[in-house]
Formats: sequence, C-alpha cells, structure tokens
Amino acid sequence: MPKRYTNLDNVSTHKTWTDFRRWQRERKQKQKDLSYVVPHAVPPQWNRLHHPNGRPQLCWIGHSTFVVQMNGITIVTDPVWAKRMGAAKRLTAPGVPLDKMPPVDVVLISHGHYDHLHFGSLRRLHGDPHIFVPEGLGRLFRRRGYRRVTELSWWETASFHGVSLTFVPAQHWTRRTLWDTNTSHWGGWVIEADDAPTVYFAGDSGYFRGFRDIGERFSIDYALLPIGAYEPEWFMGPQHTTPEEAVQAFLDCRARLFVPMHYGAFRLADDTPKEALDRLWAEWRRRELEEERLLCLKLGEVIDAAQALTALSPFDNSFSQTSAITTVKQARQKE
Repeated sequence: MPKRYTNLDNVSTHKTWTDFRRWQRERKQKQKDLSYVVPHAVPPQWNRLHHPNGRPQLCWIGHSTFVVQMNGITIVTDPVWAKRMGAAKRLTAPGVPLDKMPPVDVVLISHGHYDHLHFGSLRRLHGDPHIFVPEGLGRLFRRRGYRRVTELSWWETASFHGVSLTFVPAQHWTRRTLWDTNTSHWGGWVIEADDAPTVYFAGDSGYFRGFRDIGERFSIDYALLPIGAYEPEWFMGPQHTTPEEAVQAFLDCRARLFVPMHYGAFRLADDTPKEALDRLWAEWRRRELEEERLLCLKLGEVIDAAQALTALSPFDNSFSQTSAITTVKQARQKE
C-alpha cells in the first residue's frame, strides 16, 4: 500500500460527495460579475527576464506560476500555462508566453493538483531544469522520463548553484486520479541566496499554524500567498485561505512584502478575482498596514526584488497568537 500523507495536527480537508453536491446546487443559484480581468503589464516586460544583469527579479505569470531569478539562475514555481482547466477556459492569458520565457534552471512543484502541475507546460519550458518536488511525487516524474528530479520532505533543504531551496509545510491535499489521493505530499518553498531577498512561495494552503513556524525559522522578504478559491468557505475553508486569513498568514510568517497569487486565472470556486482583491485590500486597511507592503503585481510584471525592499521603513511584524485565532474565527463566521 502506498504511503498516505497528512497535514499538521492531522487536519482533514476531506469533503464527501454529499458536500460536493450541496456546493454545486448552491453554485447554480449565485449570480457573479466576472467582468473584471487581472491586467497585464503594458508594454510587455519579458525581455528583462532574459537580461537580469545579476539583479534578483520576480515576475508573476499567473495563478501560482512565478519566475524568480537570483544568483544567476532562473526558477519557475508550479508551471501552468494551460489554456483550460478541465472544462473551463483560462480567464486571462499567462503574463509571459512560453515562447518568450528564458531558459529555466529550476522548477519547484508545491503539489500534484492539475492547476499547479501541468506536464504540457513543463515539457515546453526552455532549458533542462532540475525539478524539485514533494516527497512521493518523484515517481510520477520518473515514469514520464524525467531524471533530474529531487524529492524533499517538510523542512528538508537542497542546494542548487548557491541557492538554498527548503520545502516547508502547507495545509492542503492532492490527487491526480481516483486512486492516488494524498500519496504524495504538499507544501511551499523558501528560496534563499546570499545577497538576495528571501522568497517564500506558499503553494496552496488553508490557514494553519505552520505559517508561524515558517516565520520563526526564516527571515522572509517576499511572501507569495494564495488569496483565491475560498468560496463557499464552509467547503473550501480547510484547504484555501480567505483573503483575510492570507493577511494573517503574512503577519504570522513575518514577511516584509506580500505578493498575492492563486486568483484570476482559473475559476476553481465561487469567488471572483475582484472579490478576492477587494476583501484583501479591505482587511489590509482595517489592520492599518502600510500599503507599499502589499504588491498586487500585474501579469507579466517584472520587479527588481532588491530595489523594492530599499524603500521600506523598518518593520515590526511581531506575531500575536490571540489576534490570529480571533481573526480566523471572524473570517470563518462571515459565510
């Protein structure tokens, strides 16, 4: 029997078919405004990815796909350029077309769900990337002919050309077929290099105490955190953060800058990109956080990751366990 992986504290994200049918019935009764489209950078900025000139750079492709450049290497997270997810069309084109991408050195996979791992996109990336995956997922890659694959468990670290890659916990689950539920793990990645900002890519997660644990172990500059696919909260809650919970996750992990993701590309739940952003900004202002610490990137926007940090004032982001619990409870009660 294959090993089945679990969350911290054995938190379950399992939903029954009865739950699913209830969600689908409720979904048919909701009328949503889907007119808002996440904007692209104009003019296109992808040429900067081909000439980083030694500077650390960050670019949002869409959903959970980012390009992170540091220490002379190019890293891609959860590569998904797919035009469809199941029967649904992609809502916005990727920020950088595949044929405009620079050669890729490293691919980081958070987990095996199709909206985070698309082999068609992976095969078309330029270069011969080394692929880092959660424990249990390597066999799927090896069956498909990939040989430069490294599996990591939670808190394990690998090094690639002077860049440290640490696989960290998330609260989620995974499945690609009817028979392989949770036979590989899930998590996020912390990317570190000397003289470069530290980037925490959270993957896909519900709100959990692991955000605090990650913040205690690393000095994070950029937190790439999910804000979408949270509605209905009674169904999505354990596996996807609400925008309010994402703000608390940012505070928990003590990062300096928050870059939201996991919205705007695929309609995976009942919330819309506009709703996610509106709730995110409302919570940000309610907490009286500095607006320059929230970077809502355009698709394809390339930022100098070091330069963006220089303008920030000193940041006291101490964690309050009581406020965290209270905020999460309040967010849950809004449904």
